[in-house]
Amino acid sequence: MSKPKTANPNQQSFLHQNLLDQLNPKHPLLLLVRQIDWSYFDAEFAPLYSHLGKPSKPIRLMVDLSILKHLEDLSDEVLIQRWIQNPY
Repeated sequence: MSKPKTANPNQQSFLHQNLLDQLNPKHPLLLLVRQIDWSYFDAEFAPLYSHLGKPSKPIRLMVDLSILKHLEDLSDEVLIQRWIQNPY
């Protein structure tokens, strides 16, 4: 009996493409996020996060959602619906 082949972790699958490869690189929100220094937010907000209790959401996600909420003047409910439905 032959040994089963293991998948090459460096090989991409057409079924599991990187989301960024599927989005329009000229979309205004993608252009904006490429201009932001995310390490600044990580450094500023990291002390506010705790390692105790339920795992927290990533700092970048929280900043992304806050920016989108204020740019589009969205309520919390609409923001979450839009985030789920729209990859931008």
